Amino acid sequence: MKKQSLWIITAFAFIVLATPACKKHKDTPQKTKTELITQSSWKFDNAKVGGNDVSAFLQTCQKDNILFFSANGTGTVDEGATKCNGGDPQTNPFTWSFLSNETMLHVSATFFSGGSGDITLITLSETQLIGSQVITVNGSSQTAVVTFIH
Repeated sequence: MKKQSLWIITAFAFIVLATPACKKHKDTPQKTKTELITQSSWKFDNAKVGGNDVSAFLQTCQKDNILFFSANGTGTVDEGATKCNGGDPQTNPFTWSFLSNETMLHVSATFFSGGSGDITLITLSETQLIGSQVITVNGSSQTAVVTFIH
């Protein structure tokens, strides 16, 4: 009986002493979508239609653009090293907002020819902004998935 009591006490002491070591550390608070989209500039990475990479079909003057989102709902498109029209300004302002429980991004500008201002968010993380939108090219509508990175 003494051996059993000693074993129970030892097991209980171990559990009590080990429990604080197993406490979960409080995770750092998850960033809001506004914090994620505004933390740094975004650069084009790739575009896909039907799972096929169509980046090569986009104009270089659009692929080198840099997007800046500000927390106050404004933003800027920097034309990058090449402009589609030499007379265009280097930067163009836009406004933006989240829609539909932050599952959509509405911007007052179009980032790519044939696109619209409404982008369905697929991923918004520390390093990626992936969205889809219907684009119209030569009268044909297709869904494009565009990835931007920091």
